Amino acid sequence: MDFELTDDQRLIQQTARDFATREIEPIAAALDKTARWPGEIVAQMGALGFLGMTIPTEYGGAGLDNVSYSLACEELSRACASCGVIMSVNNSLFCDPLLKFGNEWQKREILTPTASGKLLGAYGLTEPSSGSDAQTMQTVAEKQGDGSWILNGSKNFITNGPEADHVLVFAITARVDGRAKHTALIVKKGQPGYAQSPHDEKLGIHAAHSCTIYFENVRVEKEYVLGDEGGGFKIAMATLDGGRIGIASQALGIARAALEKAIAYSKERKSFNQPLATFQAIQWMIADSDVELDAARLLTLRAAAMKDRGLRHSAESAMAKLYASEMSTRVTHRALQIFGGYGYTTEYGMERHYRDARITEIYEGTSEIQRIVIAKNAIG
Repeated sequence: MDFELTDDQRLIQQTARDFATREIEPIAAALDKTARWPGEIVAQMGALGFLGMTIPTEYGGAGLDNVSYSLACEELSRACASCGVIMSVNNSLFCDPLLKFGNEWQKREILTPTASGKLLGAYGLTEPSSGSDAQTMQTVAEKQGDGSWILNGSKNFITNGPEADHVLVFAITARVDGRAKHTALIVKKGQPGYAQSPHDEKLGIHAAHSCTIYFENVRVEKEYVLGDEGGGFKIAMATLDGGRIGIASQALGIARAALEKAIAYSKERKSFNQPLATFQAIQWMIADSDVELDAARLLTLRAAAMKDRGLRHSAESAMAKLYASEMSTRVTHRALQIFGGYGYTTEYGMERHYRDARITEIYEGTSEIQRIVIAKNAIG
């Protein structure tokens, strides 16, 4: 068992760290305050290969492994959680399923420009009345005589939705013995009947725009069906296995940013004529946070390494996502506490990390869903 990164992985990590420190971190607070879509950052991420990291170069990607992807996602999220999740969605929830389940035309015409950053993708599973229980979705698609589909319904909380060129939409296309069968459809933005709401007003990740998307008799040509007809739910769940590695990596970055700032502050801020870092209560908060952060990183990199080896990783991805997301909430909570009253203000950015961390326990499967996945695997 080798816990050391390869030279290539260290290079990717350092490249992402340098880019995030130089280009993203200086504007992260302003992006959060104004909720501005970071279009210039997205373009630079595309140019650097961060939007299709594990996609082969022949399809516009960087041809890297999932460990490198996790490392880069952590670095970008440390600077700005919004930028981290924009990257994660395009990589894990759009490009990855197209690579796994797409045909050659879809890979050339849709995956290649998306992995290279020329286009942007989104993932449409959640609906206004269908969240954790995705089987209860109401969006439907009816097959036409020419093989195309007519899509009706809506999807909400769609990260990248307002800016995406394509959305991977899951819809009911048949019922067998009363049970819904779903099909994955690649839906192009701007078609007749395609509409979207203004971007959501959220607690955190303000610059990562999400919205509700509406489909009213939207025609989806047969070339835009991903995978087998009726096989959409399998695609959705397999995609989330990988997506949870990205969210775990995002949670790592958020927590690391908060902990690094708290450690630096504890060395500078004095109380009772001595630095906060000399007090055992503060030291224990830092120690607990450091241990949890490292444990979460090991869980996340294990899941990424298993994916690289082609091994089933549903439980391991769920473990990483569950522990890393709840760790991020705990660590940012402690870090804010170390800052005291200053942490509650917007001056130091601690409240931004605290707000950003909370979403990682919710999207791409709540903590409760992760526990169900883990328990089912343990019980058998």
